[in-house]
Amino acid sequence: MKKTPITIALSLLAAAAVVGCASMAGGGNANADKVASDMVRTAFRTEGIAKVERITAIDETLLACNAADVAGKPLDAATAKRLEEANLKTVKWPSDGKFLGDWKQGEQIAQSGRGQTWTDSATAANGGNCYNCHQISKEEISFGTIGPSLYNYGKLRGVSDPASPAAKPIVEYTWGKIWNAKAYNACSNMPRSGHMGNLNEQQIRHIMALLLDPASPVNK
Repeated sequence: MKKTPITIALSLLAAAAVVGCASMAGGGNANADKVASDMVRTAFRTEGIAKVERITAIDETLLACNAADVAGKPLDAATAKRLEEANLKTVKWPSDGKFLGDWKQGEQIAQSGRGQTWTDSATAANGGNCYNCHQISKEEISFGTIGPSLYNYGKLRGVSDPASPAAKPIVEYTWGKIWNAKAYNACSNMPRSGHMGNLNEQQIRHIMALLLDPASPVNK
């Protein structure tokens, strides 16, 4: 079975939780971070385009959210706000000012879960794997429920013309959410698709069109 970034991340979270619980149960001074780091070095290696740095280069946001998860309580409001502000600064807005692309290509990207495994080519386009967590179009009957339904996404938000000034807040929020979801929810389960390089700018435009273009089946 291929290890995707999602399965790797889940494995790490599970390992960290076990280590943390064992440390607390023992009441000792075991360095849980070191134990977890040693487990990662033992279990994972660089192969092809799948670099071990993907899971060893964990930033402050992930560390804080993982620690809160192990402790079984939400991140405190002040820390969450600070991390969200830091993540918002990483959002790169469309270089040409155009937020929407082709919804048909957006549907293909949303359907595809390919990319970033050790057997994939570094030059191959990654998929968005959006249906893994969301309902998007009513034609697709296989979808995950980790995230909310996105069916009628633009229609429910009153976006009849994505280029209008009235639609600007929703359009910009949607772009930012896809680029770096943690800018709006520090411990969001949604991948930081643009920030982490999973999707490029043009791919995000296409997904934006899938969600917001009135001609998209999502809004029919």
